[in-house]
Amino acid sequence: MYAVIKTGGKQHRVSAGEVLNVEKIPGNRGDEVVFDQVLMVAGDGKVRVGKPYVEGAKVVGEIVTQAKARKIYVFHMKKRKGFSKKTGHRQPFTSMKIKEISA
Repeated sequence: MYAVIKTGGKQHRVSAGEVLNVEKIPGNRGDEVVFDQVLMVAGDGKVRVGKPYVEGAKVVGEIVTQAKARKIYVFHMKKRKGFSKKTGHRQPFTSMKIKEISA
């Protein structure tokens, strides 16, 4: 059984027992998070698609870690002007373990 959930402005295909990285969600390690914005649920030969969300469906996950991604470097330069600027950014993310999918 798998589901498609919406979190952090993105859609993720998840199944029970899977660990995935999502945009940062407030909470500590071991906290449970319930995703109620379920766009699709499939399993047992049946597919349920929501308009926009599947009614009564939810996905329960557990926070594994709160971390930051690799550093992304941003470089700006204007040719022949002597201007250059280099900055970096590390995006925070939450690592989630999906515990159960209920439809």
